Amino acid sequence: MKLQVNSKEVKKGDTFFAIKGNTHDGHDYINEAIKNGAIKVIAEHGSYSVETVIVENTKECLKECLERCYYKYISDLKLIGVTGTNGKTTTCYLIYQALNKVGKKCAYIGTIGFYLDKKIKDLNNTTPDILDIYKMLIECKDKGYEYVVIEVSSQALSMNILDTIYFDYAIFTNLTKEHLDYHKTMRNYALAKQLLFKKLKPNGLSIINIDDEYYSYFLDENSLTYGFEESDYKIDNYELFIDKTIFNLNDELIETKLIGKYNIYNLTACIIILKQLKLYNKDIIKELNPPVGRVEKIEYKNNLIIIDYAHTPDAVLKIITNVRKTNPNKIYTIIGCGGNRDKSKREVMGKISTEMSDYVIFTNDNPRFEKPDDIIKDMLTNVCKDNYKVIKNRKKAIKKGIQMLNENDILLLLGKGHEEYQIIKNKRKYFSDKNTVLKYIRR
Repeated sequence: MKLQVNSKEVKKGDTFFAIKGNTHDGHDYINEAIKNGAIKVIAEHGSYSVETVIVENTKECLKECLERCYYKYISDLKLIGVTGTNGKTTTCYLIYQALNKVGKKCAYIGTIGFYLDKKIKDLNNTTPDILDIYKMLIECKDKGYEYVVIEVSSQALSMNILDTIYFDYAIFTNLTKEHLDYHKTMRNYALAKQLLFKKLKPNGLSIINIDDEYYSYFLDENSLTYGFEESDYKIDNYELFIDKTIFNLNDELIETKLIGKYNIYNLTACIIILKQLKLYNKDIIKELNPPVGRVEKIEYKNNLIIIDYAHTPDAVLKIITNVRKTNPNKIYTIIGCGGNRDKSKREVMGKISTEMSDYVIFTNDNPRFEKPDDIIKDMLTNVCKDNYKVIKNRKKAIKKGIQMLNENDILLLLGKGHEEYQIIKNKRKYFSDKNTVLKYIRR
């Protein structure tokens, strides 16, 4: 593909689209693009030393160009889109694994990166911009992939990033309090998610978690439903263990190494896709693993350390609740909140953590441009118990948490999951919860 929106990626012979973003304006980088080899510029204003086309909106022009020139080539890829507050990554990754295990070439695009037969690269956003998505889909097509499963964020949908991309299946996992700094109300949030279901192909199918209170925003006459309520795929009689979960799905006994009630929902959505494609194989369900940083378990003496991406009130509540059902001696939780993000969830997460855990260490997450003291102060607003301490240095917090473990205890490291960085101001500094744990316990 010869189209570029990043001047640093321009090569000789490329066309550069100057896109106005939230923080950068592509027009400021046109000369750099030309220096790097661009022979044509699409812009909204200006005159430049190479062929220049002035349009009213470069972003819309790019979408039109992509659809006109490339959509036909990728149109027969079977696209599976997953949206919701929690569960997107796990649901997508389970589908990705399952389809590959039954011999179908499936790619994954989402929070933990771009995967073909293995991880190809990290991505800056849950749902990349439209040009990057086209590039990845073209690579999938070139390499003989038949299926692509994509995490679809509400921001991407509301910003029309996925215009010109159409899906064969759309899955709704759940909707809980998150991103209200962006969407303002839960109704706006739901309506943004709803846009995915308007992007189904004519014979496309929606798969809806009917237990979620917002399910009606996504349900239509062609939907399949799943949940503990009466539905097309009814879940019941589940048992949680520290190393597995067992449940019934339409009276079929399912066993998985994933733990937690919420993972029953994620796995059920995967099973529905397999059954709809007539590719279901019960044996492979037992083999499926969670994605990196999602209930990722590390054994330490007679204790368990669990790393999880939980960074919303609902996700924090669910993981602590489900871990409690496995009957540990004590639960220790290490948690923070991201800076320059939805502040309304902080006090809720602080209260849930202290009410549900035996002991909590509040620490830094990704403070960005906020003062860590202010973030933690927000988290402590409604905390009534005194079963906590503050250790802002995340490495020291993790070390302290491990030292507190005694016998049959569980340490939860929440919020960052797969991330291998901390964002401080506008800099990404290397940091991995998992590697910090491994380095300490191997000593």
